[in-house]
Amino acid sequence: MSAHTPPARLRDTWIALSGLSAVFLFEMLDNSVLTVALPTIGRDLAASTASLQWVSSAYSVAFGGLMLLFGAVADRFGRRRTMLVGLVLLAAASAATVLVTSVEQLIVVRVLTGLAAAMTTPGSMALTFRLFSADHLRVRALTVVSTAGLVGLAVGPTVGGFVLTVAPWQVLLVANVPIALVALVGIRSGIVADRPADLHRHPLDLVGAVLGTAAVVGVLVTPTLAVSTTGWPTWAAATATVAAVAGFVVRERTAPHPLLDLTLVARPLVASGLAYKAAAGLATAGLSYAVTLQLQAAWGWPPALAALGTLPQVVVLLASGRFVGPFVRRVGLDRAAWTSATAVVVGLAVFTLSGRTGYPAVAVALVLVAAGMRVVGAVAGASVLSGLPTDRTSIGAALVDTASELATAVGIAATGTVLAALVPGSVTVARTTAAHAAAVVGALQVAGAVITVVAALFVAVGVLRARRGAGTPEPTPTPTPPVPSTSSSSSSSSSTSADHHQEPSRA
Repeated sequence: MSAHTPPARLRDTWIALSGLSAVFLFEMLDNSVLTVALPTIGRDLAASTASLQWVSSAYSVAFGGLMLLFGAVADRFGRRRTMLVGLVLLAAASAATVLVTSVEQLIVVRVLTGLAAAMTTPGSMALTFRLFSADHLRVRALTVVSTAGLVGLAVGPTVGGFVLTVAPWQVLLVANVPIALVALVGIRSGIVADRPADLHRHPLDLVGAVLGTAAVVGVLVTPTLAVSTTGWPTWAAATATVAAVAGFVVRERTAPHPLLDLTLVARPLVASGLAYKAAAGLATAGLSYAVTLQLQAAWGWPPALAALGTLPQVVVLLASGRFVGPFVRRVGLDRAAWTSATAVVVGLAVFTLSGRTGYPAVAVALVLVAAGMRVVGAVAGASVLSGLPTDRTSIGAALVDTASELATAVGIAATGTVLAALVPGSVTVARTTAAHAAAVVGALQVAGAVITVVAALFVAVGVLRARRGAGTPEPTPTPTPPVPSTSSSSSSSSSTSADHHQEPSRA
């Protein structure tokens, strides 16, 4: 096979696909596994509710805040190179978990893990897409990789619960080390390095990156400070956050090479897709955090039984994949997007209104959220990419991922902040009393109501923006040359600029 002949079969790139699948497995497995361990971590490290909140959200803050920056870095210095450095950092940070003796040290480990994820994620779906030139092979490859991540998301809480019955919680995070090594070997051996002609040399908007990251961190830190402290720290954080947001907007409107072109985000199809993704991510994160705490901290379920309690979500996520395509073809992309996002929000509403009545209501909520998430994950990204010009689809994929991560972090932050404000002492106690259980459940209802309202507003914004964009012609896609894996060829791709590579978002 010549150097410029793309692979004709999926099996010709099995090494590359194995490595890329491992990247998505880590990304989706990591936080889902950690969530079920939070009560155990709280007892083991004597962590407060606010500290546990940061154990969960530190990863998402680093990941979401730095993803756009590292997407830009990968476009300039090489996607493969950036991913390999990130995987080395991931393995090192995960291995360092065995040395953790305090919640503060664990938060540092989570920040480093989020940094590693920001380095590995932006280029992974692009490399998967570019392995082939035939559309049917691209679809099959993307399905293989995204399925690995979906399996991690679905089985993470269940596997984590069972592991906690026989091993310390540190094992759940150290498990990232072999996953990172598999990804490192697969990507280094199966994918060739980016050629200079495939990269662009526009200057990095470092000022915009610093301001954007500061804005994200400030939005998440300020609510926690408002609950845990009084006086000037809260006001200082709020003032700094407003200044960072304003500075970021001004910078991106005036920079010659902005990190994020805000006029693209305002396009109807782009704004609607991001709104649906944010609504689903917010509601899903809020429900996942709330269900874990209600089953264990309020109802006193052991981790293994709580893991079994999440099985309805696992079954729906894994079994509904075959129905996504027919459903989208039947109702259309726009209707599939808003109905699936609405299903996720309705699921959280069911938990908020009826979750305290017993497990059946919790199971219904998990099923609704899983079904909606399975669809919106695929169609929201398609909406964003269809609303962008063909030379801006890379930033579109990064925007979808960033919206999802920020929504997840906000969902966790909002739930944790309400719990810290309404539950006396720590959420996790050695023995659950009736008063403590009632306080936890009541706080979860308040948090669920707040998140439900905000997520519903996002869906409403998405519907309105999509209607405004109805009839807007889609940009004509530019053909993307394949990037051969080393298992099928030794060098490779076209000299088309990286800015013109069409990269679909993660399902």
